[in-house]
Amino acid sequence: MNSQLSSFTRRLALSAVGAAAFALAAPAMAQANKTVVGVAIPSATHGFTGGIVYWANQAKKDLEKAHPGLQVIVKTASGAPEQANQLQDLVTVNKINALVIFPFESAALTKPVAQVKAKGVYVTVVDRGLTDTSAQDAYVAGDNTAFGKIPAEYIAKALGGKGNVVAMRGIATTLDNERMDAFNSVLKNHPGIKLLDAKYANWNRDDAFKVMQDYLTRFPQIDAVWAADDDMAVGVLKAIEQAKRKDIKLVFGGAGAKGMIKTLMDGSNPLIQANVSYSPKFIYDSIKLTAEARIKGEKLPANTIIPSVLITKETAKDFYFPDSPF
Repeated sequence: MNSQLSSFTRRLALSAVGAAAFALAAPAMAQANKTVVGVAIPSATHGFTGGIVYWANQAKKDLEKAHPGLQVIVKTASGAPEQANQLQDLVTVNKINALVIFPFESAALTKPVAQVKAKGVYVTVVDRGLTDTSAQDAYVAGDNTAFGKIPAEYIAKALGGKGNVVAMRGIATTLDNERMDAFNSVLKNHPGIKLLDAKYANWNRDDAFKVMQDYLTRFPQIDAVWAADDDMAVGVLKAIEQAKRKDIKLVFGGAGAKGMIKTLMDGSNPLIQANVSYSPKFIYDSIKLTAEARIKGEKLPANTIIPSVLITKETAKDFYFPDSPF
């Protein structure tokens, strides 16, 4: 019994010595392997990307405070060429060893991101995927299939399986294709619903206003509009109001912007009956997951998908964040 106790005591002492040695070595190891994370995102061109910029800077603030020695560098770009140039600077000037990128466009950024990865930088792509996934180590996004499927199912049910629908697309990206494909796959099961047209409106309320004006001029009967973003839905509603059209029964936006969620909660516009979740906060989560994994020398799963769900008047209060910029 005494020999067993003595052996146990020796093991405890050895463990304590090992832990102390590791604790002394840890700061030196951290210094030698400093993590520098570059964050490349679009500038605040509309409400959603305004939220992206806000949450990216919040991640920088929180993570640099929580992890002394970690450096997070946030760059915003107004277009794909500018973002590609920023990637070069992040590698050559800032010496990043990890990149979190929300690509401005998919095709245009694929080669520049691949070149960053080829230099040994760990790459996490967020939301707008690349056209070649070998250019990334990890991908984090909302559920874009559900984002297109949920509105289509809701519209089909609301119209009783029969009616004319027009759609607004975002920017030419892989996620926009996923959403449109999902929307169309649902409509295939409802032959009584006709998709009259689907045009790009760049996730922008002014562009959506112009596209909707075109639709209203060309189509005398429109029963529902899928504006795949709440900013675009604002432009759509403005065009409908200006044209004084009474045939449209439903406008379905997306991403749960606080203004649209408030309208849904209040029931102040009968055209707004539902929404679908897709929070820009996932950029915060992506930066946090990437930085903390790289600090530990670990990798993220190849794909992380954040669920998108239907938001109704009854559930809207759970998705209303009045202090958020989006």
